Amino acid sequence: MSENIQTEVKSPCIGVCAMNDESGFCHGCYRTIDEIKAWWDMGQDAQKDLLVTLEERQLQQVSFD
Repeated sequence: MSENIQTEVKSPCIGVCAMNDESGFCHGCYRTIDEIKAWWDMGQDAQKDLLVTLEERQLQQVSFD
């Protein structure tokens, strides 16, 4: 007998809740206000997709110059 157990997708929040006025992204998790508000109502697939987007977004925002 197999059970359909889904594990919760961990929130990307790291407790650094400050919005960047230029980009509109949180300095800690790189989400927009709308993405932050929607997180708990998203399905797991949407949450996982957003995590991929956040990784890409972070790479675009970080500058090592």
